[in-house]
Amino acid sequence: MEKLPSLLRPILLGLMAVSLVGCNAYSTKRERAPRVKTDGLGSALLQRAIKTPSKTPEEQIGRFLNAASFSADLLAKNPNDEQARKDYNFAVARVFEVIHDNHLQPWKKPIVAPGATEDWKLVLKTDGKHDPGMFRVLPADRFEFRGRLVTERTVKQGIGAPMITANQGFDFTKIDPFVMGKTSYYGVTVLINFNGHDCTMVYYDPLSVEDVKFEGHTMPLAADFTAPIAFALAELRPRRTELQRMFRPDRFAGTSRLARLQPWDDKKIPILCIHGLGDSQATWAPMIESLRGDRVIRQNYQFWFFSYPTGFPYPIMAAELRKALDKMHETYPNRKEFVVIGHSMGGMIARLLITDSGMKVWNVYFDVPPEKVPVSDAGRKILTNTLIFNHRPEVSRVIFASASLGGADMAESFFGRMGRKIIGTISTAFGDKEDTQAAVGSALPSANGSPLARMPTAIDALVPGNRFLTAINSIPPVKGVPYHSIIGDRGRGGNKDHTPPVSTDGVVPYWSSHIEGAQSEIIVPSGHWSNQHPAAIAEIRRILYLHIGKKLPAEEVAKAQTAKAE
Repeated sequence: MEKLPSLLRPILLGLMAVSLVGCNAYSTKRERAPRVKTDGLGSALLQRAIKTPSKTPEEQIGRFLNAASFSADLLAKNPNDEQARKDYNFAVARVFEVIHDNHLQPWKKPIVAPGATEDWKLVLKTDGKHDPGMFRVLPADRFEFRGRLVTERTVKQGIGAPMITANQGFDFTKIDPFVMGKTSYYGVTVLINFNGHDCTMVYYDPLSVEDVKFEGHTMPLAADFTAPIAFALAELRPRRTELQRMFRPDRFAGTSRLARLQPWDDKKIPILCIHGLGDSQATWAPMIESLRGDRVIRQNYQFWFFSYPTGFPYPIMAAELRKALDKMHETYPNRKEFVVIGHSMGGMIARLLITDSGMKVWNVYFDVPPEKVPVSDAGRKILTNTLIFNHRPEVSRVIFASASLGGADMAESFFGRMGRKIIGTISTAFGDKEDTQAAVGSALPSANGSPLARMPTAIDALVPGNRFLTAINSIPPVKGVPYHSIIGDRGRGGNKDHTPPVSTDGVVPYWSSHIEGAQSEIIVPSGHWSNQHPAAIAEIRRILYLHIGKKLPAEEVAKAQTAKAE
């Protein structure tokens, strides 16, 4: 392939990025001074704590503890006192804010803070597994978020102050291969329990704890399901890495990861989310935030991601996912069967998870058995695992969202051609340059007699009618695994007068996303990123309820119908 002049590459890369996803940031964060509404003595105590200058952080903490204790007493008498609950949560958040900003360590020794009548003694109760000093702990109400992937704030009203945590100075992937990343962000909710003037700070996980005992009453635990994800997107700024992993896949060979977004719970069903070309796990943020706002989803499911350098042909990435699933099964042998959600090219990977290839795919590339291909043993293993595979028994349901199952016309467009030029020649697809070249050189010519001149890229794998797609789509999905399809039509209603519908989401046409045998198919008024549209998220929620034998409440059905119509 003709090489693209190096000076043009960054220009074209930028143009393609803007064309594909627009120029808005995924998430931006802005710190603010949280406000408290003056309504009653509890609020007045908070105002005093905020406005009165303090000589020491302990003095300021003491004032906030005065307010928190006063509000806790009100809640003990009336757990439905909404203003008291808001004042308590606000005061607890400010205590943690002062602790964080002044680098105090109440898990090592108690903080002695002056109170209204006597000193407070404040300690932090830990789980004994992690040093709290390894984390930043920031009040969620301290931040406002905006961006393309932050459309609304999903919160749960209740007792406690929602916090954003992020590890610092330690890479947890070194001890846990399935943790989200070197820096992992998570949401917790904290309470301060009072026993006289002894105060104990306690962390709760709002994804595993719904209600807590507080001041003699059972109360719902507060949560902010948007803040930790939006904060992570704002700090990590994944868009640049997404583009690098698409246009420079060789640099990221071996970096695909199967990771969980929350602590493991063998009682919950894993939802495995697989992103598409040029994307990352960030694409799932609106869906995750929305679904986590549903108590039934929280109690029954846990979210996992498969991330990968998207410039590689997707069959190779599917082979890496199968290998990662084997490792996951070794680590969590009691795991429940999965629900898989695949967007765009991620849907193509999901399709392979419910397919038994036999030798059908292999035979369209080679007329000799695997042992006869002149590559190393390591290269042969990668090649064989890519073209000969069985369905995954842990997959119990699949949801396709704008899946390019038949390819995408975009792959043959101007941007598709430019994308292939930017990616150039992939040399590490089958381990190293020599094995990759040997495998390509041994492959059969295509149906039109053209030799395989180079290793295909991810964009080549999207060309409609290519030999891999033709072979895969001639093999029906394995029986017994239900699958569903969500397809966007940009709200143009191109489905009214045609059977089958004639429409496109702007990248993938209907005919490519449609798959025979789907248990359900829904068309939503979205562009290609249908997985972020409210109507699609509502449909995913419905399917997840169906999977555990539940029905959506009537009000949720009404919301879904409204979202579909908008």
